[in-house]
Amino acid sequence: MSIRLASCSCGQLTAQVVGEPVRISICHCLACQRRTGSAFGEQARFLRENVSISGASTEYVRVGDEGSRIRFHFCPRCGSTVFYESDGLEAYLAIPVGTFADPSFPSPRVSVYESRMHRWVVPPPEAEHMP
Repeated sequence: MSIRLASCSCGQLTAQVVGEPVRISICHCLACQRRTGSAFGEQARFLRENVSISGASTEYVRVGDEGSRIRFHFCPRCGSTVFYESDGLEAYLAIPVGTFADPSFPSPRVSVYESRMHRWVVPPPEAEHMP
């Protein structure tokens, strides 16, 4: 069984994960672009029971396009988002893939909000594609 460690930039806030993600996705929505400072956000969803959080976090809550609340937890020292929770998906925690700093992390299986995708981005062809 695999064990992975996600961390903020300064190392104060971490999420240790046991097992494989239940979903890996990339999101091209404008909110994810603003949150990450990149062309899209990539996240892995894990069963909450398989994630151990260590360190202090500050929470930012925003309402998604469908009306549900998303609670982002970021390091109060360096500002990196390490995990987040979504209404209706209480059994899971999502972790931005970049916080694992692991180039061998599995590729995304789902690509959402492709209507807002930058023209140069090419999601994996085998991923499920959603407008």
